[in-house]
Amino acid sequence: MPALALISAVFVVGFEQIVQWKYGATGIVGLLMLSIGLKAKSPAVSSAGAVLLAVLLAGPTL
Repeated sequence: MPALALISAVFVVGFEQIVQWKYGATGIVGLLMLSIGLKAKSPAVSSAGAVLLAVLLAGPTL
């Protein structure tokens, strides 16, 4: 069980670093809002985080 927790923690930290590297601080805020909303079972907060991440992923459409 501790090995599974360690592997999942490494995966989460790595994923957060990739998001921050690619999308900056705004990406981390969106990911944080999404995860906090899911843990707190708050649809408004998780939806706001999901929308923020979706806007970042869509990027400028030129």
